[in-house]
Amino acid sequence: MMSKVSYPLKLPASIKTAAQRLAREDGVSLNQWISVAVAQKIGAVETAADFFKRRAGDAKPSDLLPFLNNARDEPPAPGDERM
Repeated sequence: MMSKVSYPLKLPASIKTAAQRLAREDGVSLNQWISVAVAQKIGAVETAADFFKRRAGDAKPSDLLPFLNNARDEPPAPGDERM
């Protein structure tokens, strides 16, 4: 069995209200709903961090200098976001 600890959590009223509604819709307690939400967020962050570490491989920050040196000084033009 997993050990559990208590943590006093202060939420903005609007977030607590939304979480209560969603917990009720899921048929679980607010505490269980928040625990699952935190676990899902941890999983997403750790998965993303692992992905980027693997993707970077042996790259070093200095490897980005050629790209940064070629960057334009002007703001992006409309349509640049499609590149």
